[in-house]
Amino acid sequence: MSHPQMQYRSLGKSGLKVSMLSLGGWTTFGGSVTDLPLVKAIHRRAFDAGVNFFDNADVYAKGESEKIVGKALAEFPRHELVLSSKVFWPMSEDVNDKGLSRKHIMESVHASLKRMGTDYFDLYFCHRFDPETPLLETIRAMDDLVRQGKILYWGTSEWTGAQLREAHRICDEGGYYKPQVEQPQYNLMVRQKFEEDVAPAARELGMGLVTWSPMASGFLSGKYDRPDELGRLQQINWLKNEYVTKANQEKMAEFKKFAEKKGITRGQIAIAYVAAHADVSSVILGVTSLEQLEKNLASAKASLSAEEIRSLKELFR
Repeated sequence: MSHPQMQYRSLGKSGLKVSMLSLGGWTTFGGSVTDLPLVKAIHRRAFDAGVNFFDNADVYAKGESEKIVGKALAEFPRHELVLSSKVFWPMSEDVNDKGLSRKHIMESVHASLKRMGTDYFDLYFCHRFDPETPLLETIRAMDDLVRQGKILYWGTSEWTGAQLREAHRICDEGGYYKPQVEQPQYNLMVRQKFEEDVAPAARELGMGLVTWSPMASGFLSGKYDRPDELGRLQQINWLKNEYVTKANQEKMAEFKKFAEKKGITRGQIAIAYVAAHADVSSVILGVTSLEQLEKNLASAKASLSAEEIRSLKELFR
């Protein structure tokens, strides 16, 4: 699939192409959005707009996200989709039902494939680094899954540059398939780890970067400008404490002026900022309505000058 208004980017040095904007299932599908016709309509609109990458994880709504998204995507040609899932977080109280052991990886991938109704994942992520499992054990399990055809590429999420380099070193020495993609958080509010550590490592190793939370869980869209509109942030304490400070509210007021001058929304600028980074392959969007999706898709047409990017970095120091 290709679409004239969607940009497609290589996933690092691999031959795989992913849409610049992609759709994820975290905190949305199967969680706050359980209406199948709506989930289908959102995925149909995204697909028609040229989105080919759909990101998920076993832990999203404890498997319900994979199930509902699998149903929504069943009507599209499988070869036109880039599907992902992830493994690491506990899926039950069982002592082995977590982490990156060979046992948990093998059991989890089969459960995720079944929930999504597909034979293979294009991308399969280690959802965090596991200090309790030897890295070689994890790498060999992922290598086996690639050789079995159950996954095409494997990756990581929220790993450090040092952890990525160590994984590549072990793969080089043993002739194993290397992690091809890292999925870090990246937005105007959360930049340092990405810009100073993860992106340089990924560039050096030839890895693609697919980023999550471009709008800092909605904060950068401006929907939490007024304290009575804190909505979802109210339930997620760490987000509320991290973002809703007096200094940040002042930055958001300045950001609003910046967006008004440019003639697009703050959310579109936030997405365009992440997409403008040379090492980013795809920006994962989280939406709960068709209206929200349309606004986010419009950011594909937004462009920021080098000077505007500098101003934004200065504003969100």
